[in-house]
Amino acid sequence: MSTTLTSKGQVTIPKHIRDSLNLMPGCSLDFAVNVDGEVVIHKTAARAKRRADRFDAARGSADIKSRTKDLMALLRGDD
Repeated sequence: MSTTLTSKGQVTIPKHIRDSLNLMPGCSLDFAVNVDGEVVIHKTAARAKRRADRFDAARGSADIKSRTKDLMALLRGDD
């Protein structure tokens, strides 16, 4: 089976190969060229979950009931 290289350097991995390697969108792959000049594809081990964004814990947690104009007055020092 053959495929065509796109202008972005991308190829489609044939379905029977994706199925045999159990490849899903987002899977990480390693490519290598063996001594015979053949390309070898290996599915890499599952990686640990991506570390949570340091701001995730703070998002959506504000419990201020004030209105914007009240907060601005507080910040400006208006009495």
